[in-house]
Amino acid sequence: MSRNKTSSRSPKRPQGTQAAPGFVRIIGGQWRGRKLPVHDVTGLRPTTDRVKETLFNWLMADIYQAKCLDLFAGSGGLGFEALSRQAEKVTLLEFDSKAAGQLKQNLAALNTTSGKVVQTDTLAYLTKPGQPYDIVFIDPPFRRDMLATVFDLLEQNGWLADNAMIYVEAESELGQLQVPVSWSLHREKTAGQISYRLYQREGQ
Repeated sequence: MSRNKTSSRSPKRPQGTQAAPGFVRIIGGQWRGRKLPVHDVTGLRPTTDRVKETLFNWLMADIYQAKCLDLFAGSGGLGFEALSRQAEKVTLLEFDSKAAGQLKQNLAALNTTSGKVVQTDTLAYLTKPGQPYDIVFIDPPFRRDMLATVFDLLEQNGWLADNAMIYVEAESELGQLQVPVSWSLHREKTAGQISYRLYQREGQ
């Protein structure tokens, strides 16, 4: 959902994905129907409402009081949706300073203390010793070959609770993803040239 950390040129969006709108809409929970501004960052690729609705239907039994980590927050669509559905806390990581600033403004507008925005490089952040999260959202810049590194860092540095749910949104051209052996595929769908999957981690 965010542009690449190392380049001012955004990766090309696959055909059939939407450009960043001027707002993100919360589709369920306590703030259902609320529209929040999105900063105009080149390459920002918010998760569509259709995909978001499917994802949170998948997570219906898991989201309440969950600790969530949104690794490439961008518009904040996934993190804000989780907060609206009464996640206990949501940490949103975003590299672009202007996009991160907008996320902070939106959290303030929602008058919630359950969300936290960290303006940071996600890969560098994940190299630190982590705290376990129940749900992790992974939607990195396309065609930057980041997924394997993200998966490894999450596992190696303690960012995942024993039975964590891990959402991965990626270009469908990648085919089946190589994930850690402790992750099992829970749900999977394709929309246009986007594939999105939900994995469950088996307790160690």
